[in-house]
Amino acid sequence: MPRSRINGNFIDKTSSIVANILLRIIPTTSEKKRHLPIIEMVYILYNIGLIHTSNGEHTKALEYYFRALERNPFLPQAFNNMAVICHYVRLSPL
Repeated sequence: MPRSRINGNFIDKTSSIVANILLRIIPTTSEKKRHLPIIEMVYILYNIGLIHTSNGEHTKALEYYFRALERNPFLPQAFNNMAVICHYVRLSPL
């Protein structure tokens, strides 16, 4: 299994465990509990985009920002980072 796939599974499992612990500790309504995995995945995708951005892998970063925005179109930091990447790519020499 590729290393990136192993890391992705680790991140997914770890975030799920943390979310389950938080749900037991913090009192929330059942409606909020139902939406938590969606919100959690949005920020996981966004953070993966941040990692690719910091590594200079702009195409992969944009892909993850788009995937995060598909799940939550009201994520201004993803739009901002996408704009920064587009500006950077436009100004970089060919």
